[in-house]
Amino acid sequence: MIDVIDLTQKLVRCASVTPADDGAQEVLKKPLRDMGFEIFNLPFEGDGSYPVQNFFARLDGRKNSPNAPHIGYCGHTDVVPAGDESAWTHPPFDAVIDGGIMYGRGTSDMKGGNAAYVSAISKFLKTNPNFDGSISLLIIGDEESDRINGAVKAIEWLKEKEQLPDFFLVGEPSNSEKLGEAVKIGRRGTLSGKVIAHGQQGHSAYPDSFDNPIPKLAKIVAAMSDYNFDEGTEFFSKTNLEVTSIDVGNPADNVIPALATLSFNIRFNTHWTAEDIDKKLEEIISNHADKYEYLSHSSTPPFMTEPNIWTDKIVSVIQRHTNLVPELSTAGGTSDAPFLAKYCPALEFGLTNKTIHQVDENLKISDLEKLVDIYADIIEKLLS
Repeated sequence: MIDVIDLTQKLVRCASVTPADDGAQEVLKKPLRDMGFEIFNLPFEGDGSYPVQNFFARLDGRKNSPNAPHIGYCGHTDVVPAGDESAWTHPPFDAVIDGGIMYGRGTSDMKGGNAAYVSAISKFLKTNPNFDGSISLLIIGDEESDRINGAVKAIEWLKEKEQLPDFFLVGEPSNSEKLGEAVKIGRRGTLSGKVIAHGQQGHSAYPDSFDNPIPKLAKIVAAMSDYNFDEGTEFFSKTNLEVTSIDVGNPADNVIPALATLSFNIRFNTHWTAEDIDKKLEEIISNHADKYEYLSHSSTPPFMTEPNIWTDKIVSVIQRHTNLVPELSTAGGTSDAPFLAKYCPALEFGLTNKTIHQVDENLKISDLEKLVDIYADIIEKLLS
């Protein structure tokens, strides 16, 4: 059986700060090749952005039942920057174990989850060498950046090559405090934008001769912030908009500026598409300004996997190993799951997210080892 601690340390010691790979994907490919997986390298580039390394690995069982399931796992090997490395208790890419805790950038998000799944496969194969069905992994290299050349293109490749699984388990850290608290069955979409209100620059002593864009922008801020987009759904919270910046760039207190800009981010549920959000915001803005620019970008749509037989099996395995009934949750940020869920059911379950993206990101060794057992049983349960 593959040593999950050793594999996690090898992954963390690759400084794969997005979109760099630094050998991380090869660290995963080696044990998969040794277990008989066929590897498909999927580097993508274009769209004016950087190239990204991705790969797909598949192992077909020795039996050949036409209706046997194909289960997929998705993870990413890129990580966010470490920040001020001098602030870390242990160097961020050394994967030091101290007091039963492994420290390092990417331990929880999500190299530990990737290592646990590969180790779980080796555990499963040890007792099920003649399994029926297929096991695959889709490993992405730009989840922590703009998601242009990763999952969004890889899933289209899977569709084109008829390699789509029947179900995807995404190994994102899904638990806040304890392993087993939550399974993510959905995620909100995200849209960021700017509103630039135009006016006419001039001396503040002669306001009637000029056009101050700041009062217009203030009304837009209030209207956007106060608007009630929806009341949420059974599994999703209300759509929420946050103004994140107001910028005038005016160093003089006696000059009316020509421009005023606000930035915002909105997290939206399945009541909305990005296009519908844009239309609604343009309507709100146009009620308070006649000269403006509106710019927006949506990197991730919302997704929702309704509870089903796959969900039920995974919840039962988690409950058996943790004595917790995991909440079916849609809270948190975004992931690659929405791109996968366009074509097959997907949900997320992995380690805890309490320290992700922070100084001293870490994981508990006991959680890592338990996750191997959970993943191995999930594989067996889904293929049965």
